[in-house]
Amino acid sequence: MDEQGKKTHLYRFHAQNGKIVPFAGFQMPVSYKGIIPEHMAVRTGVGLFDVTHMGRVVVTGTNAEAFLNYVTTNDVARLVPLTAHYSVMCNEEGGIKDDFVLSRQKEDRFFMVYNAANRLKNFQWLTKQAANYSVNITDVSDDVAMFAVQGPKAEETLQKVVTKDLSEIARFKCSWTKLSGFDAFMSRTGYTGEDGFEVFIHNTPISNPRNAIVAWNTILEAGKEFNIEPCGLGARDTLRLEAGMCLYGNDIDENVTPLEARISFVVKLKKEDFIGKEALIKQKTHGVEKKRVGLKVLESGIPRFKHEVFKDRMKIGYITSGTFSPLLKRGIAMAYIQSKYAVIDEIVHVKIRSKQIKAQLIKFPFYDPGQYGHTRKK
Repeated sequence: MDEQGKKTHLYRFHAQNGKIVPFAGFQMPVSYKGIIPEHMAVRTGVGLFDVTHMGRVVVTGTNAEAFLNYVTTNDVARLVPLTAHYSVMCNEEGGIKDDFVLSRQKEDRFFMVYNAANRLKNFQWLTKQAANYSVNITDVSDDVAMFAVQGPKAEETLQKVVTKDLSEIARFKCSWTKLSGFDAFMSRTGYTGEDGFEVFIHNTPISNPRNAIVAWNTILEAGKEFNIEPCGLGARDTLRLEAGMCLYGNDIDENVTPLEARISFVVKLKKEDFIGKEALIKQKTHGVEKKRVGLKVLESGIPRFKHEVFKDRMKIGYITSGTFSPLLKRGIAMAYIQSKYAVIDEIVHVKIRSKQIKAQLIKFPFYDPGQYGHTRKK
């Protein structure tokens, strides 16, 4: 890796058309046209993200299911081939080592996609835990290009360039297809709250990026009639925050459990032993002292990371992610606050510089799910 950081297959396109910033050891585009127009393109039409910086491993072998059930909190046994789920890996204390999407490609072959910043940490952790299992763990991150096509027009855009009937792929389902003549794996997943797909172009090393470049340009051409926009990390962050999705390193980390983060749906305590199970059972029994909440600012001001949250002049928590919502046109945030105050519609105050700004606790997502997101009314 050079001093500037690693580059994805599409770096030349990003450098020529966007603003490059360092992120998780990579040189990545933060925006092209601008965060707001890119954000709104995804909410109203379609956007295309290069997310090749993410970590990707393939887990195979006769013990693959048992191994993954031990190192992750969700129930891997429920996955049939060509389905996926969201999950986390925990440490022994129940803290979140990372969150990820796991796809079952075949009976004994799984595909895990996790955060770019944790690529090395996760691979080492998985390898260490696999000592007593008959499995093979292969890091394919540098040999697979990964794009996210997101928005209400994502299916129509991709249908022009793939051989699979995309209407047959439900949310968190997967399929193999041909895209621009290349073998591609697709899952109906994403990090924006919208409908869409994550597309994986296999056997495409960064040293030979042609297939990725052709696929990228093909998708952009297919989406022209829907005003597709290439989107950077800036819009990716505002979109996921509006949708109430966690960002590792801000909203979740090894000091936060999935119960505190309010993603307990990924924790299946009835399954056999898994790392962190005992700690999570204990925490569920005794209750959590803090909870992740959504805050909608009711006055002028944008909450940011580490801003403090108050109730009746008493500090009750802190902001973990905050931004200006392009859709709501106001400040929004995620925070951890004392559990007894985590009540929908509760009014609190966020300290922004020397001023305390009024905010309201809301239920995720921040937008009306009947009008936006993958549950919108067609």
